Amino acid sequence: MTAAGTAPFSSLPEGHRPPVLDADQAVEVAAELASYLAAGAAERDAERVLPAEPLDRLAASGLQGITVPTVFGGPGLGAVAAAEVTRLLATGDPNVAQIPHSHFVYVNALRHAASDAQRSFFFGEVLAGRRFGNAQSEVGTRHVREFRTALTAVPAAEGGGWRLDGEKGYATGALFADWIPVLAHRGVGEDGTAGPLHVAWVEREAAGVSVVDDWDGLGQRTTASGTVRLEGVRVPDAHVTPWHLTFDGPQVYGAFAQLLHAAIDTGIARAAVGDAAAFVTTTSRPYPDAGVERAAEDPLVVHAFGEVELAVRSAEALLREAAIAVEAAEADLTAVSAGTASLAVAAARASSTAASLEAGTRLFEVAGTRSALARLNLDRHWRNARTHTLHDPAAWKVQHLGRHAVDGTLPPNHGQI
Repeated sequence: MTAAGTAPFSSLPEGHRPPVLDADQAVEVAAELASYLAAGAAERDAERVLPAEPLDRLAASGLQGITVPTVFGGPGLGAVAAAEVTRLLATGDPNVAQIPHSHFVYVNALRHAASDAQRSFFFGEVLAGRRFGNAQSEVGTRHVREFRTALTAVPAAEGGGWRLDGEKGYATGALFADWIPVLAHRGVGEDGTAGPLHVAWVEREAAGVSVVDDWDGLGQRTTASGTVRLEGVRVPDAHVTPWHLTFDGPQVYGAFAQLLHAAIDTGIARAAVGDAAAFVTTTSRPYPDAGVERAAEDPLVVHAFGEVELAVRSAEALLREAAIAVEAAEADLTAVSAGTASLAVAAARASSTAASLEAGTRLFEVAGTRSALARLNLDRHWRNARTHTLHDPAAWKVQHLGRHAVDGTLPPNHGQI
């Protein structure tokens, strides 16, 4: 089921096929879309209006297909372009930017572990404008890397394939998806334990799939990151891809996912600085002791802006450096190159966490009392930053950076670093 009045999956104009964009075009289109998103972001947040139309514009733009490999008809753009597109979208509305995060990550999963036939089919779906959602995290397990959702083999006499059962939380993108990639254990091992983790690719409208819009976060309010319930969902063999093999050797799958999270936070930070500057130059009154005509000329205000700008520029620079490191590691994948990329992304995530929170907080310090009016909804920047930065603790990013600085220890080989 879906929330009343929402479009559950993409609704592109009949006959429309999104364009295939090169890197320059992708950045240009993302910047244009960001301006459109910014115009309605405050209202969507205040009224909790889910971004159905913005997501349809995103699907039609061609941006969702930028990482599809050239051999399958896509432009084959890498981490640098994906990070910059995500950052730009987040400057407009980080809610909209977060929804395709999982789309890009699962396109990457197909690149790494799917068969050629599976890649051909699902990449064709992407290039046609279809959206991938997300049903990965589970609520109530011991930690974020423990999963109970299972694929159970269906006897050949009953049609074969798999039966999928489970419940997922924080399922960003699922409400608006055409396909929901579901992380699940496949079968049972010889010792009776749960089988290896696979991705079950489930059609959004398949029998047994329920998507519940029950997300009520204080920030990122319109990501529709609710619950996915799976009850006896039938999944053919062709729609099951291995996930566990991704981590059998060096990989930047996790670093790529974390990079896009950093891009979202960096975009939030830049948007907060922009809104603060606009308010100070048009609305704020100067403090009398400053002896200036305009608040924008107050030396304390200017200095505060400089401090925040330094933090945001640092986050942007580290994001670019991390994206380059991820692409370099993909080109020559070893334990060292993968670890180096993960550390670069860890630095970007720690920096973007700090910068987005600082920018969202100090916005009010520089803009003054009037900026706190509820109707302006400027607090959404801090709320969005505070909510999104909780995905992975920044302290663990710093911990891994410290261990490497002290004795050269590479970070662990999993999807959260």
